[in-house]
Amino acid sequence: MLEQDYLMRIVLQFAEIIRRSWTKATDECDPKRAADMLEDAVGDAVDMDGEALLSLAPESIAAVMQVSGVDPRVTEYIARSLLLASGYLREAGEGALADVREGQARAIAESYGFDLPDSAEELALLMDEADEELALRAEESIAAMGLEGPAEAADPLVERAEGEGSR
Repeated sequence: MLEQDYLMRIVLQFAEIIRRSWTKATDECDPKRAADMLEDAVGDAVDMDGEALLSLAPESIAAVMQVSGVDPRVTEYIARSLLLASGYLREAGEGALADVREGQARAIAESYGFDLPDSAEELALLMDEADEELALRAEESIAAMGLEGPAEAADPLVERAEGEGSR
């Protein structure tokens, strides 16, 4: 039960961060900060130094995640977040870093055996559709666990991602 609660919390946090990063990139026209939010969430989800993890070459990142014991059920959210961050970085004019993030996302997907969309834009559309479905399922799970209220109240990850302390 604790493991399921932990996974649900991580999934809900990713969904919330993805939603907020989308708002940051589109409504506030700050794609660099949106990418930073996603990168921070990845670092928190892997329970290791996110900056060190994201400094790894695409060929190394999945191996380090496997050795460090990152739950395989969280890896798809990590890869999707990195792919989305790559799109934001391209918008912000950081093409080289965007290429690295996309390479890292694809290396994780290949290593863990799942597919990613061809582009960050396609991913954003798919995630927007999935967000509604996830929100409905999450409400049921949150109610069943006896937790209520906004995600910000449940975990500081969301607040930190929105904070001023960008890299």
